[in-house]
Amino acid sequence: MSEAPATRNTSGRGWLYLLIASAVLTQGGLNLIRPVTTYKLVGLGADSFLVGVVTAFYALVPLFAAIWLGRMSDRLNNLRPMVALGAVVLAIGAAGIALGNSFILIAIFSAVLGLGHLLFTIGGQAAIARRSSPAEMDRGFGWFTAAFSVGQMIGPLLAGIILGSELVSDAADRLDSVNIALWVGCGLTLAAAPLFLSPKTLSGTTPRRTSPKTGGSSDTREMTTTKPTMCNILKRPGVMSHMFASLALLGMLDILTAFLPLLAEEVGVSPAAVGLLLALRGAASIVSRVLLPWLSSRLSHTSLLLWSLYGAGLALVIPPLLMAMFPPADGGELTLLLCGLCMLFGGIFLGLGQPLTMTEVSTSVPPAWRGSALAVRLMGNRLGQVALPLLAGVFAAPLGPGAAIVMASGFLLISGAEKSIRKRRK
Repeated sequence: MSEAPATRNTSGRGWLYLLIASAVLTQGGLNLIRPVTTYKLVGLGADSFLVGVVTAFYALVPLFAAIWLGRMSDRLNNLRPMVALGAVVLAIGAAGIALGNSFILIAIFSAVLGLGHLLFTIGGQAAIARRSSPAEMDRGFGWFTAAFSVGQMIGPLLAGIILGSELVSDAADRLDSVNIALWVGCGLTLAAAPLFLSPKTLSGTTPRRTSPKTGGSSDTREMTTTKPTMCNILKRPGVMSHMFASLALLGMLDILTAFLPLLAEEVGVSPAAVGLLLALRGAASIVSRVLLPWLSSRLSHTSLLLWSLYGAGLALVIPPLLMAMFPPADGGELTLLLCGLCMLFGGIFLGLGQPLTMTEVSTSVPPAWRGSALAVRLMGNRLGQVALPLLAGVFAAPLGPGAAIVMASGFLLISGAEKSIRKRRK
């Protein structure tokens, strides 16, 4: 019988700090690029449905590549090239969107952008899952996703600063500023690649071969006889439920990023204000993700996930309804203040869910399957990122862009209800 791979713990967290720094840069650039892409599409004459279609393209290539890249991450001796390549591909996608002057080109390079994000995320998640013990995963994934939230705060703020606080009657007049913002995002993502020039970064992370006697009973025996195919991973107890929760949480992030600028254009809210609202959401998620190790030592993962899904769903359904009933352009400054508070509360709850689903999926499979399992989770996320924006565009076309955000909140509440039912059955 062949020996099975097991996870190796290594001393020192220098690799994790470099990974976190690169996550801040890449996610800062990505979250500058994505809302600005909506403004570019509007400037070129896109409607709500077309914005949804282009947003779906972001996840189209990753949807088909996730499993293959996850298996590759399990086989790689060093994850450094995968993570660095992700940063470079992100920059290429940003440059293509900046140079593109048609909906087709912007959609194609949005797909390139999504592929870069997938490469970076799979490499980073696999490094944490491979180098961390189960007890340390909440900390590793919490810090990694907190870095994503820092980027989600910085990116929209920079976008708002570059695009300005002035409302523009003709969106096409803003295209020069939009393209400048896209090039800034390109530079941020590309700046992450040099952090992985050091041969020590994410090196020595190959799973160590150990004897089945020391590798751990049933999971080890399963590793030696069963391949980590998508079907085998999905059959593991709880995996599909965790994937649905992850899909709903990430779908809300995507729809907020794509449709909040569109809603703002309709009700007379400036890009700077939109950037601030999205940044508040990102800042709140930083707090909850940094506190995750402390919270998970006091509450079960199931309870925290329920708080995340219900809390985010209820908090984030309010801003589009407020903007529709009390348009800020009519002097409703209180509307923006209340929307900001909802984004803060929603961000706190939204921030908890993703690292928890990473830990839950990782610990639901044998150690040698973790890269593949996280890739299956990402594939589920990308499926949601294709389907939900398209569905959101269908809702938004007759009902307005606010309906897309309401729909995403509904998916969060449905996922919470599913987990509540599962909890009662145990």
